[in-house]
Order: sequence, then structure tokens, then C-alpha cells
Amino acid sequence: MTKPPRFVLCVRNRGYAASLDLRKIYRRLVDAKASRLGLMRVVDESGEDYLYPDDFFVPLRLPPAALRALRRRR
Repeated sequence: MTKPPRFVLCVRNRGYAASLDLRKIYRRLVDAKASRLGLMRVVDESGEDYLYPDDFFVPLRLPPAALRALRRRR
């Protein structure tokens, strides 16, 4: 079993424009229960994690250098 991607790209934000920016990379947190419900736990613009519809995001498989750069932002 492979790990789910840690980062996702926002491709939709209908109803959540204040919380999610289109075409922005967000950190995903693993939440098995949410996944079964078609939701994804994402750290949004507030800096807190919330549930959003899965289809708002596409998974990103990033090379190691990009992952290191994103981790430094935190």
C-alpha cells in the first residue's frame, strides 16, 4: 500500500473562496474516516485543518527537493 500524497493542488473552491485559493498547493492530513465519506482534511488559509470535498483537489507527487522546500515554509 502506498502512502497518500502529502500535498494537493486546489482546483475548485465553490462555497469556500475565503478558505481555499485556486491553483494553490495545500498540505493534506491523512483522515481515513473522512476519505470514506468523500472528504479530505486540508490545512487551509486559516492555518487550521478542515474537511473539504475530495474533488476540490488533485494529488501531487513531488520530487524530494520540492518536498523539502515546502516543509521549510512551516
